[in-house]
Amino acid sequence: MTAIPVSPPAPRSWTGPLMVLAGGIGIGFAPIGLRFGLGELGPQAIAFWRYVFALPLLFALVFLIERRPPRLPNRFILFAGTFFALDIALWHHALTLTTVSNATFIVNLGNVLVGFGAWFFLKQRPHAFWFVAAALAVLGAAGLSLGGGTDGKGDIHGDLFAVGAAFLVSGYMLCSNIARRTLGGIEAIFWLTAVEIAVSAAVILVTGESFMPKTLAGFQAPLFLALVAQIAGQALIVTGLGRTSAAVAGLLVLIQPVVAAAISWQLFGETLTGLQAMGALVILFAVWLAQRGRKPRVAVD
Repeated sequence: MTAIPVSPPAPRSWTGPLMVLAGGIGIGFAPIGLRFGLGELGPQAIAFWRYVFALPLLFALVFLIERRPPRLPNRFILFAGTFFALDIALWHHALTLTTVSNATFIVNLGNVLVGFGAWFFLKQRPHAFWFVAAALAVLGAAGLSLGGGTDGKGDIHGDLFAVGAAFLVSGYMLCSNIARRTLGGIEAIFWLTAVEIAVSAAVILVTGESFMPKTLAGFQAPLFLALVAQIAGQALIVTGLGRTSAAVAGLLVLIQPVVAAAISWQLFGETLTGLQAMGALVILFAVWLAQRGRKPRVAVD
């Protein structure tokens, strides 16, 4: 069994965190695309086609950037892809059982768990700034997710599914961070997406959803998600994880719910309450504070 490297390759000053932050913005479009696609496809099928449409483009990008076929994946990429696909599956199922606000808040806690997981498993103790930023991020996520009032009947079973999704988020981030130590960013996201196709297909078979949309127009939403959330979003996060500590990256991707809330406000007229707006500002401050406490390292890609 191969030992886990003790320290990650380090970032080129601000480039790694900036990639993670930009990726988080891309992932913030995921719930928007999901909402537009639900009339034609089920939530698990939307995720499946998102991965399928992204894979050939990622394969082409590997040849364009690396000038060779993708190298074989390491075991941590396989774990990360499985965690991510199951996270999406549980998150979508949680939304059918509990309130959107409950599920959103609980799942976002997974990004905070990344720092503690990195400390426990990888011996990467976060900087003192991170602990303050993490506490602020939790408060901000609570304000943003729960500040809009109730949006349905909460159910403990749905909350438990969301808790499971939160742990899967942290597992995905940690394994991706380790995988990037021996695998290039574009290769990593290619293999992640391949694993996600297999896992999401199995989830569809278990849930009984239809693979195909009612009309060809049903492919529009997953194609949008493939370009914006998968290639631009997840690829930037995974690439940036090779140059950013897991703890800091976990907080940086909390930009996601802020972006989703801002877009929903514009597209669907879902005006933010004062508490939600304050929560969004607190998250943005926590993201800035986490980056302030980052220790610079010399990069390797």
